Amino acid sequence: MRISLQRSFESPGAGSTGSLFLVATPIGNLEDMTYRAVRVLKECDIIAAEDTRQSRKLLTHFEIPSKPLFSYHEHNKAASGPEIIRYIIEGKNVALVSDAGLPAISDPGADLVALAIEAGISVIPVPGANAALSALIASGLPTERFTFIGFLPRERKDIVAQLNALQSAQGTLIFYESPHRIKKTLELMKEVLGDRKITLARELTKRYEEFARGTVEACLSWLEEHPPLGEYCVVVEGRNPEDERMELNAWWQELSLEEHVGRYEQEGLSRKEAMKKTAADRGVSKRDIYNALLGD
Repeated sequence: MRISLQRSFESPGAGSTGSLFLVATPIGNLEDMTYRAVRVLKECDIIAAEDTRQSRKLLTHFEIPSKPLFSYHEHNKAASGPEIIRYIIEGKNVALVSDAGLPAISDPGADLVALAIEAGISVIPVPGANAALSALIASGLPTERFTFIGFLPRERKDIVAQLNALQSAQGTLIFYESPHRIKKTLELMKEVLGDRKITLARELTKRYEEFARGTVEACLSWLEEHPPLGEYCVVVEGRNPEDERMELNAWWQELSLEEHVGRYEQEGLSRKEAMKKTAADRGVSKRDIYNALLGD
């Protein structure tokens, strides 16, 4: 497979073909907006927006001169995407924005990025606020390894299937969820993943920003007294490697020492090797196993 190499231009207008700029917008507080994001929106030729009405408010607030606004969202991306690409090929610089946060995260911007790369167009990220990472760093859960899942499917069987696939993931898990589905989702998480530590984050960077930290069961009880409002980021503790090791070894826990050693002998191991593996399973010395069986 050939390498696709891109060296991005910092400023719009630097090349004969235009560029696609992925511009982060505030997730709550308007001060989330970066100086660079404002500059790029001022300098670009076209803005592609998930909701043009919302974007007009943002442009007005930051005194960004009026310019063509193209609607680009999940329901029109098949038609709007190629049209935007055509404008960029003709030399126009396009800034893609979502309603809040980073475009292409849980939104159809990812499809536009793929079209741009296929057409040899430079894709330039203009980073900024992101709800998932903001929730993660304030959750109190490990941050060195994590998986972003976004919104779970709508059907119960599909939710359970996806959660089952995540059962052994040792990194922290990050989900998005709506207020009317949050309780059902937490109930299924408890059923499939167990009563893990979680953080519910809502209204991030806004005046009434809120974090509820506890176990799944504790957060469900808390939601009974505090009805869900607004969309949530749900940050979930990953699988503990020690718990996984114990579960993998669970098959022998109901066996006597003689039965445990006998199981390995049935698999073709010598008595000595069977006792050695039994000792490793149980976290004791081989001598302990030998003495116990000799005593029997």
